[in-house]
Amino acid sequence: MTTQTWYAVAQIGVLLVLLAVVHAPLGAYMARVYTSPNHLRVEKAFYRAVRVDPDAEQRWITYLLSLLGFSLVSVLVLYALGRLQEHLPWNLGFTGLDPAGAWNTAVSFTTNTNWQWYSGEAATGHLLQMAGFTVQNFVSASVGMAVAIALVRGFARSGTDARIGNFWTDLTRGVSRILLPLSFVVAIVLIAAGVIQNLDPHTAVTTVEGATQHVLGGPVASQEAIKDLGTNGGGFFNANSAHPFENPTPFTNIIEIFLLLVIPFTLPRTFGIMVGDKRQGWSILGVMAGLWALGVALATWSELAGPGAAPEAAGAALEGKETRFGPAGSALFAVSTTATSTGSVNAMHDSLTAPSGGITIFNMLLGEIAPGGVGAGLYGMLVLAVVAVFIAGLMVGRTPEYLGKKIGRQEMTLVALYVLTTPALVLVGTALSVVTEPGLASVQETGPHGLSEVLYAFASAANNNGSAFAGLSAGTPWYEWLQGFAMLLGRFVPIALVLALAGRLAGQTAVPASAGTLPTHRPLFAGLLAGVALIVVGLTFIPVLSLGPVVESLS
Repeated sequence: MTTQTWYAVAQIGVLLVLLAVVHAPLGAYMARVYTSPNHLRVEKAFYRAVRVDPDAEQRWITYLLSLLGFSLVSVLVLYALGRLQEHLPWNLGFTGLDPAGAWNTAVSFTTNTNWQWYSGEAATGHLLQMAGFTVQNFVSASVGMAVAIALVRGFARSGTDARIGNFWTDLTRGVSRILLPLSFVVAIVLIAAGVIQNLDPHTAVTTVEGATQHVLGGPVASQEAIKDLGTNGGGFFNANSAHPFENPTPFTNIIEIFLLLVIPFTLPRTFGIMVGDKRQGWSILGVMAGLWALGVALATWSELAGPGAAPEAAGAALEGKETRFGPAGSALFAVSTTATSTGSVNAMHDSLTAPSGGITIFNMLLGEIAPGGVGAGLYGMLVLAVVAVFIAGLMVGRTPEYLGKKIGRQEMTLVALYVLTTPALVLVGTALSVVTEPGLASVQETGPHGLSEVLYAFASAANNNGSAFAGLSAGTPWYEWLQGFAMLLGRFVPIALVLALAGRLAGQTAVPASAGTLPTHRPLFAGLLAGVALIVVGLTFIPVLSLGPVVESLS
């Protein structure tokens, strides 16, 4: 085994230990957060300000309308901040964003996508970063967690007239009791490790060659913490977590990867506690971890054994990588960020080997369920669990049920629409862009790699990831408007379907398990669920993947 291989094994081992240590206590804590009858003083003040009753249970449609109303206001406020930037303090001399760019940015951060068509250090001032982007990093992540908890309540409750909780309570608790405290601690750790935190404007410095360069400071550590913890991904700088001010050392690199994974991998524990059977959480976690580990293994192998004369001479595929992280650290980050809907990067994904690039695309096309975004990964996997029990029920000729809830025609209609939404957005957006002049004008490469660039862009937008194959010039009206709609529909259509499913489940009366009930906590079901994820969802994209990453890998 080479030094690079040992390094890859060591960092994966450290990461798994960190995740294992916090799994049980954090999972139990989040379960208490969402089931506690008590409200903090700061929370009560917020409820009075927005004039809501935090103890009033909402039906799924009211929950959805509250969520959509809050998100609409978020889009409008962020759009206004972007357009009026030149009139705001701490604008660093930057003008306002153009209409298409402001629209794309407002939608991007509200939907937890954080797709960036602009260079952060050349387009956005400190106030827009703090009052706009960082605020949305918190609340958009909390919205995802709220939807996941609402679906968990749908399974856990029985005969509640489709009442699944209170959106405002879930949103507030996610921010005040989970994301803010954890981000505060993490920001201090990052500052101690070398990530900058100030309000400095551009500062002229002299380089080692004697030239003058202007370096931007800013409140980076505080944004970096929630950027990764909330699986947001929007970087303060254009280079994102490849920039030394955001991610200076291998230590901070492991911390940031840990932040990407910690809440998504811990929410299954919360799910198991809230439904009264921790074994159900272990089953979901096992599938998530297995798919993630498979992607990490394949991408790491591909980067360390990259084909070609240059990679062979260098010992690995080093193009587009930061030497302080190496190809193994870059592969682990790339798989984790695309498997969690984060989108932050510490290497240029356009420079990944063809197999690794294909893995990052496939992670997003799979629905980012291994382990997925904050909240979105859990509710995505639970929807696939419903598909799995339905298929199993067809095999044995009995009505399928999951956690005591019957899965009938109406439930499966909602699930089918959920599964089809993202493929429709990805494939239609890609098809339009590769047959129109405005779409093709932004593609850097011809042939299969050019198709991969466009496919990656729409997979990233529709799945609310935000990362990109940097060869695509996405800062054009065509991609800003089209991807904006893909981000909106890719976020809120699945959420509406999940909440409708939660309402139907909560309104059912739970049925006791019988001799014919499929045990959903055993390895057999976990294997079936993994198969559903790979076959029912993944095979949808085999034709377009064959024309892109697969052809490039074989060429």
